[in-house]
Amino acid sequence: MNRRQAHYLAPLFATALCALALQVAPVHAAPTSTTFEPTAQLQGSTLQLNGTGTRFRVMFKVYDMALYTPQKVNTADALVNQPGPKRLRFTALREIPGTDLGLAFIKGLQANSAKDLVQRHTMSSTRLIEIFSGKPKLVPGDTFAMDFIPGKGTQFYISGQPQGAPVGDAEFFAMVLRIWVGPQPVDQALKDGLLGVETRSAY
Repeated sequence: MNRRQAHYLAPLFATALCALALQVAPVHAAPTSTTFEPTAQLQGSTLQLNGTGTRFRVMFKVYDMALYTPQKVNTADALVNQPGPKRLRFTALREIPGTDLGLAFIKGLQANSAKDLVQRHTMSSTRLIEIFSGKPKLVPGDTFAMDFIPGKGTQFYISGQPQGAPVGDAEFFAMVLRIWVGPQPVDQALKDGLLGVETRSAY
């Protein structure tokens, strides 16, 4: 290779190296615009903030989310199998029709759970849709939450207010968790953020 060829090839090599670096560089989950407390109290237990993330749809932020657990975990299996109370907290970042939100949750639930499980928990799933359909829309800043209380079920909240009695059991709440951490999560970067693991660039 002569000097002239080296002169022209050098920028190409540099570009290729930069592209390779982008492919393998770890990208940490972006911080949320919502400040979530490091701990939460539920049924006399202190839960730890396991992770946070933001749900994106296309290019738009939909909601910020936090996961609280008895002890920190970094895999979906460990989360689903961990005993004890758990909490999911959300803050709306844009206007969200209540019905759309409820149906989106059910779609994620069905995508990540076996058909027989979905059928077994039809009543609890229907209740989830009813709760969010009962609110015409959530606006930026509105909050909602889901608490799993062992022996009682899943308690839903909108703006801090409980929505009826708890529904389902531990198996149902595991299905709810899989909406975000299952094999087909609604948002892979959000899954990684909730589990406190690194996300690698898709470039």
